[in-house]
Amino acid sequence: MNVFKAFRQEIEKIAERMSARGELPPDLPMDRISVEPPRDPAHGDVSSNAAMVLAGAAKRKPRDLAEDIAAALRETPDVEAAEVAGPGFVNLRLGTGFWQARVADVLEAGRSYGDSDVGGGRPVNVEYVSANPTGPMHVGHARGAVIGDVLATLLAKAGYRVTREYYVNDAGAQIEALARSALLRYREALGESVGEIPPGLYPGEYLVPIGKALADRDSDRWTKAPEDEALAAAGDFAVAAMMAAIREDLSALGIEHDVFRSERDLRDSVSAVVGELRQRDLVYVGALDPPKGRKPDDWEEREQLLFRSTEFGDDIDRPLTKSGGDWTYFAADMAYHLDKFKRGFDLMVDVWGADHKGYIGRMRAAVAAVTDGEARLDVRICNLVNLFEKGRPVKMSKRSGTFVTLREVVDEVGRDVVRFMMLTRGNDAPLDFDLERSLDQSRDNPVFYVQYAHARACSVLRNVRDVFPRLAIEDSALAAADMSAVDDEAELALIRSLAGWPRLVEAAAAAREPHRIAYYLHHVAAAFHGLWNKGNETAGLRFIVPADEDLTCARLALVRATALVVASGLQIMGVEPVEEMR
Repeated sequence: MNVFKAFRQEIEKIAERMSARGELPPDLPMDRISVEPPRDPAHGDVSSNAAMVLAGAAKRKPRDLAEDIAAALRETPDVEAAEVAGPGFVNLRLGTGFWQARVADVLEAGRSYGDSDVGGGRPVNVEYVSANPTGPMHVGHARGAVIGDVLATLLAKAGYRVTREYYVNDAGAQIEALARSALLRYREALGESVGEIPPGLYPGEYLVPIGKALADRDSDRWTKAPEDEALAAAGDFAVAAMMAAIREDLSALGIEHDVFRSERDLRDSVSAVVGELRQRDLVYVGALDPPKGRKPDDWEEREQLLFRSTEFGDDIDRPLTKSGGDWTYFAADMAYHLDKFKRGFDLMVDVWGADHKGYIGRMRAAVAAVTDGEARLDVRICNLVNLFEKGRPVKMSKRSGTFVTLREVVDEVGRDVVRFMMLTRGNDAPLDFDLERSLDQSRDNPVFYVQYAHARACSVLRNVRDVFPRLAIEDSALAAADMSAVDDEAELALIRSLAGWPRLVEAAAAAREPHRIAYYLHHVAAAFHGLWNKGNETAGLRFIVPADEDLTCARLALVRATALVVASGLQIMGVEPVEEMR
């Protein structure tokens, strides 16, 4: 049961009845009604802006209308009090029995508690990681990988039909640089002295085994071939090897994509896309103004093929061709997003690094243009990850070869830790990842704190056998427990938190903010640990009460419900809900 959705439906029914009686006009703006927890818990359990939303159409004062709605809600079962506050908010306080009954909701649904149909089965393409296949993935890539993967799982739980996609940037200048770098390592493997790697190429040692593998496969074939053929062969071999390594690293992080889409395969379609835009007069030949406030000394005005990006909300029109006549990355990205649309996705979510933030406006304009306004692009920007080791920052640089790989971090602290820690801040905020803190077994470590709550709950369910060996503790049996004695304020606070899970899932999915899951789990863990500690201080509040089997059964129902909700949240995060801490 989604408590807030249920009371929204109840308020809508009240408005419809008032409309049928002529007290309100028909065709009310019901979609603008919100029902959510009050900002201040002292104001109650549920708050709605319904009166303020409907007052205009009703030509009534919001507070007067709120009084009528509150009066009707007072007749609703489980509403203990309905009060009007501020400019016209309706605040509800629900009875203890209502909250006690929510425990059975969790037990009956199991880990599927919180599943929603709000997505309506709508297809959504979530593209994430999409790191250039020019080197191993570093810890900075891990953040976008985790955020994208957890967001995809979250959207699926909210009822969307999700496709996880990786865009392989296997064309352009960076791939030529990779090919030249791999060819040098190939020649090195054949015994040549290649000296220092030239500037602009990739000096990392990770290309040494790739060069050797190419030499083992093809011997000295490419030393005798024309340069363009040798570069093509080395580029293809290196990209395949790097993508294999990237897939392996992602797998170690628990990430599997449904689709790997090649930029090279889409390059031939760019001309057709530009041609369609030209027919709609959305492409023209012109010259851009120099960058404002920072005109380069070598700036030369030149004509380019430009897209009328400003007609779709962008700041300036955007070039589609480079100085040499090749398509820009932007032109290729236009073709790629049209390709997504043609594959059935009118909702696209892209997870990008912070260095692509300035790219958002032009890509939204591009998607609006190539899909004739039928598709929506939602971009999530992942800010930087600052990695610390022994109190010192660790620098990363793909070109210099002095970076820390994603795999090294996963191997050192574990997949679960990396995944959870990447969600301890909102995606648009920088994240400090302290390797030592991530392994600390204390409440200061959010991974440990949440997993310990689940493990504690499991230990209670195991230990009860020592006191009540015949007690039925299956979920179905616990769902039938008499919860009336579970009435301590700390117990009810925990139940309220658990009952908020369905709303949290929908809200996090709508906002595309998977970090809300981590925040919520930490809140639930704190409430559970607090209840545990309270039981240590007051014997009558312990989960297992040897003198009272019925009370024990009721409290076990709450413990098991807590474990299920925590497990459901960790499942979305791709983190294992451990049953014992080791």
